[in-house]
Amino acid sequence: MKGGVFALGNFDGVHRGHRAVIDAAVAKARALRTSACVLTFEPHPRAFFHPHEPPFRLTPFAAKQDLLKACGVDEVIPLPFTQEIAQVSARDFAEVILLKRFGAQHVVAGHDYIFGHKRGGDMQKLAAWLAPHHIGVTAVAAAGEEGEVFSSTRIRELLLQGEVRAAAQMLGRSWAIAGTVVKGATRGRKIGVPTANIDLGDYLRPKFGVYAVRAGRVGEAVAHRGVANIGLRPTVGGLRENLEAHLFAFDQDIYGQEWQFALTRFIRPERKFDSMEALRRQIERDIEEAKEGI
Repeated sequence: MKGGVFALGNFDGVHRGHRAVIDAAVAKARALRTSACVLTFEPHPRAFFHPHEPPFRLTPFAAKQDLLKACGVDEVIPLPFTQEIAQVSARDFAEVILLKRFGAQHVVAGHDYIFGHKRGGDMQKLAAWLAPHHIGVTAVAAAGEEGEVFSSTRIRELLLQGEVRAAAQMLGRSWAIAGTVVKGATRGRKIGVPTANIDLGDYLRPKFGVYAVRAGRVGEAVAHRGVANIGLRPTVGGLRENLEAHLFAFDQDIYGQEWQFALTRFIRPERKFDSMEALRRQIERDIEEAKEGI
């Protein structure tokens, strides 16, 4: 892992602002004829310092790595975020980790990147510390449009409101949840609406409710259209949040496979129904609503 151009950041979501940083790093790496690397932390520092907060990630590591590789990154390096790393000073992060451990040839990050113990380092300090070693630093300006900067925090806010189309505008793609398809209680099949279930894991819980989705195996195109409920399924006394999706004109056995479900439109909030028959009728209406515009 020695050498290369290093892009620094959490890159949660790999949104359009992040891609400006990645594009700059990849371009610099190609100019220097070296590898483009992303150095990020796992777990996310926010999860380390606030372990009891609800899940908040837009892209857990596996999903983030795939997206970064698709942007042209050669290596994604997850630096374990431990108590020891949390105590490393900003200058030691620059001179010991970036230079001695990884041998960075050039460093790229957002203009407001902050790092090190007690957030003691910024891009101006990083450039000053690396200059004597003839290591360049590129600070990438904020990216955005219509007066709003692309931001992971803002995207989370939009998803919590069910505003998946606005979130997609910032991401540059529909937000997706990926996971292993597991067997449920087969209630959907019994009422004529077979479903695929995945656990939400470390993903942010968006607004609970029903969404139009596009789905596909991880690593493949999200070509199958459907409808999904995200939440607790109160009608059947659910106790654990999950994503339960019905795909249109689809009858394959996908248990145990890794699938991703991209949320394309919010249809309605989750609610409790008086009976399974009432739920079935509503699901039929949800399916028709989700099919509109196909």
